[in-house]
Amino acid sequence: MHARWRPLGASPSRGRAVASSAFVATLALSAGVAGAAVVATVPIKPDAGTLVGGLGLAAAFGIARFLAIEVDVRRDTARISPTEIPLVFGLLYLPGPVVLAAYVGVVVIARLLRRDTWSKLLFNASYAILTVAITDLLARLVFEPTWPGLPRWLAVLAGFVIAHAITSWLTWAFIVLLDHRRPGESARPVVHLYLTGLFNAALGLTAAETVRMVPWGALLVGLLTVTMAAAYRAYYGLLRDHRDLGVLNDLSLRVAVVGRGTLGQGGDDDEPELDEDAWSTAMELARVQLNATRVVLHRMPAQGGLHTVVAGLPLPRPLSQHDLSAVLRTYPPAGTGQVLRLVDSSSDPAVAAALTARAASEVLVAPLRGAGQLLGAIEVHDRQSRLRRFGAADERLVETMASHLATALDNCRLLAQLRHDAYHDSLTSLRNRLGFREAAAEVLRRDMTPCAVIVVELGLLSSVNDALGHVWGDRVVLGAGERLRRTLPVGVLTARLERDTFAALLVGVGEQGAVALSEQVQAALSAPYPVDKLAVECTAVAGLAFTGVEPSRDADTLLQRADVALHAARSGEETVRSYLPSMGQVLLRRFQLVTQFRHALDTGQVDVHFQPQLALNTRQVIGVEALVRWHHPEFGMVDPGEFVTLVETTGLIDPLTDYVLDRSLAQCRSWLDRGLSLSVSVNLSVRNLADTEFPRRVTEALTRHRVPPALLSFELTESAVMSDPERALPVLRGLHGLGVRIAVDDFGTGYSSLAYLRRLPVDEVKIDKSFVMGLSSDLGDLAVVRAIVDLGHSLGLIVVAEGVEQDATRDQLLEMGCDVAQGFLISRPLGADRFDAWLAARTVRTLGAREETVLTLVG
Repeated sequence: MHARWRPLGASPSRGRAVASSAFVATLALSAGVAGAAVVATVPIKPDAGTLVGGLGLAAAFGIARFLAIEVDVRRDTARISPTEIPLVFGLLYLPGPVVLAAYVGVVVIARLLRRDTWSKLLFNASYAILTVAITDLLARLVFEPTWPGLPRWLAVLAGFVIAHAITSWLTWAFIVLLDHRRPGESARPVVHLYLTGLFNAALGLTAAETVRMVPWGALLVGLLTVTMAAAYRAYYGLLRDHRDLGVLNDLSLRVAVVGRGTLGQGGDDDEPELDEDAWSTAMELARVQLNATRVVLHRMPAQGGLHTVVAGLPLPRPLSQHDLSAVLRTYPPAGTGQVLRLVDSSSDPAVAAALTARAASEVLVAPLRGAGQLLGAIEVHDRQSRLRRFGAADERLVETMASHLATALDNCRLLAQLRHDAYHDSLTSLRNRLGFREAAAEVLRRDMTPCAVIVVELGLLSSVNDALGHVWGDRVVLGAGERLRRTLPVGVLTARLERDTFAALLVGVGEQGAVALSEQVQAALSAPYPVDKLAVECTAVAGLAFTGVEPSRDADTLLQRADVALHAARSGEETVRSYLPSMGQVLLRRFQLVTQFRHALDTGQVDVHFQPQLALNTRQVIGVEALVRWHHPEFGMVDPGEFVTLVETTGLIDPLTDYVLDRSLAQCRSWLDRGLSLSVSVNLSVRNLADTEFPRRVTEALTRHRVPPALLSFELTESAVMSDPERALPVLRGLHGLGVRIAVDDFGTGYSSLAYLRRLPVDEVKIDKSFVMGLSSDLGDLAVVRAIVDLGHSLGLIVVAEGVEQDATRDQLLEMGCDVAQGFLISRPLGADRFDAWLAARTVRTLGAREETVLTLVG
């Protein structure tokens, strides 16, 4: 076997280059001595038979090299060819010098045709000389004289075993020396080559003996040779396909999660960015499998420009969108994955220019197309081995990779849009409350200079809506948002928190500067708003909170304090108020709620109400959501949004969850006793998902109330899971293993992640009511809801819409294919007795296909 190894990757250092040159020179000197010994010890009588035999042997060597197979092993290329077969044939029937001349001549001609450097040419020629010379000398001068009765073929085999061991060791030393690798890293492939060479030599000697001793043996050997060559190539083809499939699988898994967006921290026009490190890792996988010097991924963001990720050698210069467009415009492939090949042999000036820009002699280009638009392209530059160009298998792999990448980029764009919508207000394009909190928290963490939060509230907006309609009110809001942006310096983080409330984060300003800016904002937003021929008068008040007053750099705390100052401005004569510690009295109510909550649970102040859930296509009442209510003796009915968050932060959420779960299952048991099979949904918090004992308590509650697990559902927000997914997942899997259903609540406002949705044991998603309530009037909300419905169904999930308050909204959801609706249009949350009365008045009872009681909504 002739094996040629080329270390790939970075060029060796100067010291290693000198050492490798010295090694090759020593090897060449040794080969010259060995070759001279062969010529000196074998007298040659030139005749026609010897000449024909030598030419035939050279042709056989050439054919064997033609059958060579390139095997890429990490950074190396091994050329495996069955040259041992004609080698042992020649040594059996021809003089050693003839075999030496034929073998070395073919090797040198092949190296010259490939334009190898002198060191590589000299190494390969020396390798060939040593293999023939040592084998011949050992067979003729050592083994045959020592054991006179030894068959010639056995002497040749014994000589080859030793010669091949020596040349394999020299190859291993050359790789270690030239590429500065650890010895063990290169040992395995060299051993593989050694064993393959022994197999080929044994096969050649067997064939030679068969030809000599068996009638028609030559025909048999020829048939065997053709069969082995075909099997040889088929095996390595299957090996390549297997490796390609493995890389494609790994690549698909990686690109499935690289759409993880990061919320921008600067202005209001930031868009999610792709994880460049993850893309680089994926491209490196492709580069290694294709044995290419460079793989380049171009992606074209929606906002324009060209983002490039390079794996392998750096580009000689950054490629522009013009460089890419020139290639795709000149040779437009039919669609995604269609591969365009650029080679240096082309006479087209455009191809030459493209190759020059990339410093490459061969480039494969495949466009990445999404829904009717070009998303980018993938380029593969030059095989590292330089022995052959990219083949059909490489093109197929690039084509398949391009298809996977196009799908991933399209999904990234869709998820980026969904995430952008979740963090931004659809009317003004400013950030919403969630987006402002996330971005402000990051800015406050990074920038330690003095900061301030402004919260501004418009007055008379309700009057505008009542008098002129919501369209006119929206125009006032749009005008206010535009004035807010114009008044504040460029790059200031701004948001629309609620319908008529705006906020901004001022960075690097003192108290006087922040107050002056707040007064300018208040004045700008208080000026009349021209609406058609009307000038709508509108007042505005502002609250201001500083990081230096009762020092805090927590975004929620600053928003809370600015809101307290806003309330003070609203109730006083000043239109701009700064937060003062004395205003903390406003927080006293929250403190009272926290300290009195345990007593409220024990004394029956906390109650559970039930809101029905309706299957849209059948109008059947299929279940309820359990909602907690607190009738405070001093404050009256306390909004759950106010006290549940406080209870959660103080560690009292477990008693509340257990209380609601117990009341809900008791009511579910009561319905079952009356023949009604209604499921009940209970909300969970972050702390519940971190409690490994929670599934055990659920099991005990189900057993105690004799309720089937299928009738219990737990709702959790995306943020609750994503706050600590590694701790939440085991708890969720434990609950799901009981047969309990899991629902993701407020979907679209949190960390929407396809990768985590696939990992979570989720049965349904609930679309947040902020999207549902604007469904009939906001095209953006309509698009988001439709996308969530399609996404949920594609993952095999039931989709529930919250906040359904209008007939038109219900009809739109039904048309989209939404499964379940919940909202005031169906019923408000009701206590157990009032809910039973509602069932009696608003539903009709019939028997279903399995003799179960079916409740169908009427009216």
